[in-house]
Amino acid sequence: MEETVSLRVKLSILAVGLLSFTGILIETSMNVTFPTLVKDLQVSLGTVQWLTTGYLLLTTIVMSTTAYILKKFDPLKIFIFAVACCFIGSMICLVAPNFPILMAGRLLQAIATGLSTPLMFSLIFEEIPSSKLGLYTGLAGIVISLAPALGPTYGGIINGIWTWREIFVGVLPLIILLFVIGVFSIHGKARGTKGISFDYGSVIGLAVIFSVILFTFDQAGRYGWTSAQFLLWIIVSLVIFGIFVWYNRKSQRQLIDFSILKKPVLRLRLFSYFSLQFINIGLSFVLPIFAQTVLKMNSAQAGLMLLPGSLLGAIVGPIAGYLYDKRGAAIPLITSGILITLGSAAFWIKSESLTLMSITLIYLIIRIGFNFGFGASLSDGSMQVTGSSKSDQNSLFSMMQQYAGSLGTNILSVVISAVALTGSRNEVLNTIAGTKIDFALLTVLSLLVLISVIYVYFRYEKKNN
Repeated sequence: MEETVSLRVKLSILAVGLLSFTGILIETSMNVTFPTLVKDLQVSLGTVQWLTTGYLLLTTIVMSTTAYILKKFDPLKIFIFAVACCFIGSMICLVAPNFPILMAGRLLQAIATGLSTPLMFSLIFEEIPSSKLGLYTGLAGIVISLAPALGPTYGGIINGIWTWREIFVGVLPLIILLFVIGVFSIHGKARGTKGISFDYGSVIGLAVIFSVILFTFDQAGRYGWTSAQFLLWIIVSLVIFGIFVWYNRKSQRQLIDFSILKKPVLRLRLFSYFSLQFINIGLSFVLPIFAQTVLKMNSAQAGLMLLPGSLLGAIVGPIAGYLYDKRGAAIPLITSGILITLGSAAFWIKSESLTLMSITLIYLIIRIGFNFGFGASLSDGSMQVTGSSKSDQNSLFSMMQQYAGSLGTNILSVVISAVALTGSRNEVLNTIAGTKIDFALLTVLSLLVLISVIYVYFRYEKKNN
């Protein structure tokens, strides 16, 4: 008998999912406005990029707490708080007279996204039958993957016609509509936190680790990859990470049950999930900069060149989910690994002769590959755990997916900045050289994803077939 999903459940997932979509859309919409913001707010590009990096960092930290929050509070209460943060944050950004106030508004929006994305997957894992899990995680993957790609298009067009402030005007009616839908459709009770206390030490530890890693790479952008500052902060990062591992082994409280990472398939699916989002957000940052600096496009053109890939990728997500439900993880994930590797390699090889058409076509390949693998990696990861461990798995994957975007933006921008330190004074040549290295890094990462997928298939899946 075919298992069905009620209209109420569909609307609840839609409301939470579109709230996540809104937060992520705004995040990448701002990327194409950076040159404008540098002039309007009288700050450097290195400072402005923290609108993206800082947003993603706080989102990551908030997501690290959701394994506990989803057990402590009812879904509707979490949703209402997230909507309030998103709405107030958007209003602050709309009227912000300077960078600090704009950053404050973005951080409120980060809290909203940090809560809504894990809540969306929690509703899916709790209320969707296992026979349809792949389809619905594929649809949810559209929310996470389509928004970063549509963001530059939306931001570029709005910034070209009006100003960057209207980016926030456009989302306010949607936030109100989602609030109404969510209030009437989101049900459910918290599982409870009996015997579990909130681990403030782990939250602080994760925040410090994630921040220090970003700061470490910033040193490479400021002083070079071989500088004493960069090498010193690598050592500091390793020491802090070691202290965090020691603390988690000794502590009686747990923010996330990291012991689930002992499961090899889950560990490798997390690597794929993280890497795909690193590539996804990284490209949505690098390609508009390349288009505006090297090809002399305006912000609207730079955004529109990503639109065909975004739309086709959105269609592919549910198809990949259906394939996962019917045939398992191997077909969608191997297809994903092959396509993103081919696409990243094409960007690398053609980096010095890229045109509007070639960027659009290569990005199309990568977007198809991304959407084939993103939802399937999450679905297969969730199948590796049961019971209360699903909350930990959901929180861990959501947290690392978000940090992947922050790290991707940070590292790829730092590479371009570091090239400028030793390169010529020609901004165009420096950008070409920096993005070529970026594309090479993404190619290596894509190849590692493909290898991990093939390894899981032959080591674990084929034996069980």
